[in-house]
Amino acid sequence: MTDIFIHTADGVMTLTLNRVDKKNSFTQAMYGACADALAQASTDDSVRAVVLQGHATIFSAGNDIGDFLNGPVSTQESPVFRFLRGIATFPKPLVAAVCGPAVGIGTTLLFHCDLVYAGDNAAFSMPFVNLGLCPEAASSLLVPQMLGYHRAAEALLLGEPFMAEAALEVGLVNRIVPPMEANGVAQAQARKLAAKPLSSLMEIKRFMKKGQMAKVLEVMAEEGERFGQMLREPAAREAFTAFMEKRRPDFSQV
Repeated sequence: MTDIFIHTADGVMTLTLNRVDKKNSFTQAMYGACADALAQASTDDSVRAVVLQGHATIFSAGNDIGDFLNGPVSTQESPVFRFLRGIATFPKPLVAAVCGPAVGIGTTLLFHCDLVYAGDNAAFSMPFVNLGLCPEAASSLLVPQMLGYHRAAEALLLGEPFMAEAALEVGLVNRIVPPMEANGVAQAQARKLAAKPLSSLMEIKRFMKKGQMAKVLEVMAEEGERFGQMLREPAAREAFTAFMEKRRPDFSQV
């Protein structure tokens, strides 16, 4: 069974996170599969919109820690960075359905989506600080813009989660629905988009994004470089060691 199920119908490509037994945590192979699919969809005229969805109980727990430690990010051409650039620059409508926990990349990727539909059980968190790391996906730029500085500080400096209602209030999600309906709503909205002229969809999105696209890519690259450095520093080593040993990390000396 593949960890990313890719299906295309009626002008919509759907990427389904299909690793529920591991809480849909991302491996490098999954990042690579998503990056490749987005690259294909961007140039395939038969694909007019893309949906990224998970399960009614879990969107994604973030990075698979074991996989991450065995194959740490080393270059900007690593699968994770190809995926991040892919979602940031994707020229067609990108729709997400989010239910249950959306941790780390599970939340930050949403800032690059055009439409987001959340189950009422959705819980968003960006606990990079708890791993001794900095944000990624240009979230240090995009999170304060959308949430406002003080809410962003709670989310990034404290690593505190926020629920679907708060996400709706700040505009991160478009609508809250029962979890079993979220994927269906996202699919219906994507089909509406697919019925519209592709040239108009792409130009509207390009104009909305162009004002800060260069800045997003600049910040994303800078975050990525520092993220890789911080992985090798004492705070991250302590955080990951504590995770593997199933204990609370002790940052008193770092």
